[in-house]
Amino acid sequence: MSTSSKPRISITYCTLCQWLLRAAWLGQELLSTYGADLGEVALVPGTGGTFIIRYEDEVIWDRTVDGGFPDAKTLKQRVRDRLDPTRDLGHSDVPKE
Repeated sequence: MSTSSKPRISITYCTLCQWLLRAAWLGQELLSTYGADLGEVALVPGTGGTFIIRYEDEVIWDRTVDGGFPDAKTLKQRVRDRLDPTRDLGHSDVPKE
């Protein structure tokens, strides 16, 4: 499977708020879990208190809408639900109905 046919995750973070480390940590968590199944995890600098995570063009987390920052478990579940809904994430997973 080529990189272009694999999904792109982007994490737009506020540079003024110094959220780079949080964005990088969440990106690392996604790469550790999904590795070769992802085409790219991009860190996108922004301003204005933004912290938005997109799966392709779909927003899967927005700090202002979702109330803060995602924990790694929640973010991994949201990515899994789009990438491979049948995938088991192990001990931290919540079974899908």
